[in-house]
Amino acid sequence: MSDRPLVGVLALQGDVREHRAMLEAAGARTTAVRRPAELAGLDGIVLPGGESTTMGKLARIFELLEPLRAAIRAGLPAYGTCAGMIMLADHLENGVAGQETIGGLDVVVRRNAFGRQVESFEAPVDVEGLADPFHAVFIRAPWVEKVGSGVEVVARVASGEEVGRIVAVRQANLLATSFHPEITGDHRMHALFVAMVRSRPGLADGGTDDRK
Repeated sequence: MSDRPLVGVLALQGDVREHRAMLEAAGARTTAVRRPAELAGLDGIVLPGGESTTMGKLARIFELLEPLRAAIRAGLPAYGTCAGMIMLADHLENGVAGQETIGGLDVVVRRNAFGRQVESFEAPVDVEGLADPFHAVFIRAPWVEKVGSGVEVVARVASGEEVGRIVAVRQANLLATSFHPEITGDHRMHALFVAMVRSRPGLADGGTDDRK
């Protein structure tokens, strides 16, 4: 695989430009993904924040929902942040009736768990794999209520009323965080994901396309 893997950013909603900047700082090439054909040749994909019910509807309208599910089932590494975490969850609490997700993560995620927009906050979070705490930004954020046996808890809230709540998880090729790393200026979470992409079985001897 190229030393600079190609990572797509789902560009239906959210901080697409910011995610692309962090991924590029972490050593990846990036492209925006709005159509099923744009999934071809990707080494990984980021699902940004936004409003999860709207993202699901837009993914259905743009005929991306089923291709994304198929790609992730086939092993495409994916990183979901905030609403992206919700989109990767197999099960939701506090979801809207009929809300669709992509799935893949064997977790139960509680939507809007930390409260409304006005209750957004910032806090340091100890993340497995990072030497120093990550300054996490939580905006109308979810948390993980339950994890399956194959899911690794990567970070929990360290203090305050919600101490111990799970805010980052990993399962095989999937990573998800409740917080928004793309707006912090710290690309270490994206670097963790790029490292996951690089270590994906079969890619080291394969190839990626040459899109810039």
